[in-house]
Amino acid sequence: MNVLLITFSFPPAGGVGVLRALSLAKYLPENGIRVDVLTARNAPAVGQDLTLLKQVPESVTVHRAWTLDLPFALRKAIKTKVSSGNVKAVDGVEGAPDNGGAKSGFKNSLKKFIADILLPDPQVGWLPFAIPAARRIIRRRKIDLVLITVPPFSTVGLVGKLRKSFPALPIVLDFRDEWLTTTINLVSFNKSERAREVARQWEAEAVHAATSVVAVTQAARDEIAGRYPRENPEKFQCVPNGYDTRRSSGNTARVDDARGGNTILTYIGTVYGSTDPGTFVTAVAGLPEDVKSKLQIRFIGHIETPAYREMLLSLGEIVELKGFVPQSEALRAIDDTTYLLLITHDRINVAAKLYDYLGGGKPIVGAVHPEGDVRRLLEETQTGWWADITDVESIRKMLIEAVERQPQLATAFRPDAERVGRYHRSPLAKRYASLLKALTAPGTS
Repeated sequence: MNVLLITFSFPPAGGVGVLRALSLAKYLPENGIRVDVLTARNAPAVGQDLTLLKQVPESVTVHRAWTLDLPFALRKAIKTKVSSGNVKAVDGVEGAPDNGGAKSGFKNSLKKFIADILLPDPQVGWLPFAIPAARRIIRRRKIDLVLITVPPFSTVGLVGKLRKSFPALPIVLDFRDEWLTTTINLVSFNKSERAREVARQWEAEAVHAATSVVAVTQAARDEIAGRYPRENPEKFQCVPNGYDTRRSSGNTARVDDARGGNTILTYIGTVYGSTDPGTFVTAVAGLPEDVKSKLQIRFIGHIETPAYREMLLSLGEIVELKGFVPQSEALRAIDDTTYLLLITHDRINVAAKLYDYLGGGKPIVGAVHPEGDVRRLLEETQTGWWADITDVESIRKMLIEAVERQPQLATAFRPDAERVGRYHRSPLAKRYASLLKALTAPGTS
């Protein structure tokens, strides 16, 4: 069986956004599937990670097509410049000038103009190159099925284009994040009504044209399916993300004291809209001094905005911002942490890093949405403790208890190894392979 996996970002690009595609490219060949990958040649990324590229099997053929996009650092600099001054500091386009007069008004107009061109997202410039490249690969490599993973959500535009060229070809649309209910509000660069209408239209057309739609959480699967009641419910599936760390799924890592007995919290991943650390920072700032003096908090990964960076640095010496590092180095930081720190406002989506946390074997403390799938996953696997992300006092209480609990962690932390093991990427890829093979079976419409 020949599968074309289409993903905007792929190693050597680093970051958690490449890990689902990488795991499919890594493990699908073990399940009788030959994989071709189509990705962007010059996709902007927080950094490069050559260790991830080494995980791609030699049997996988990677095709790269250009995209009309700016390098990551330059794009962020322009976004910061356009958003600076007296314009309200928001990630979307609704920022209003304070009393800055014509200069602020011009910046707002320029920001809105740029944002309205790049719909549904800035990566839309990949489509003119990706569409003909995908058509060539499908024909030349005798592709049996196409699997398209998003975000960036503009990539859903490939589904309809390929459906017109290949009416009978199975096409799977894989949502790593739910779009219209959550991501567009928490993360999107453009939250205008026009942007929302474009997003609704693009998603609806793609879902209708797709053979199957896969989400990474049951909540996301239900949310997407609920928008399209006329589609066959069996079109919508759920295959979770997973972990692929060096620890075996059945082992619980040591929880010994580290660095002189300090309680170390380590956050791994990007700090951005859905992981806004505001309430967490407020909770830490209000801790009793005897508790705060025992804390050391590390953030490993890209900080999306200067405002978030300043917010975290306001906590003083107890916070260390290490920036982006290769995944292997980030995972090694698990060895000398007391707890893994999770921050999320998202009710539906589950950050990919949570699965690496599960595989890392250390207890998790999370400031999370109280009705979200992250809370459900923590409770299902018994891998940590959580507090309501909107409740500063609840977060503060969780942190105090985390410090107090540290001497007894060896007995207090008892994860469910069997449930944790279900989220290893190898069995999940086997499950995905079964779905793909079913879609190409004789008689499947």
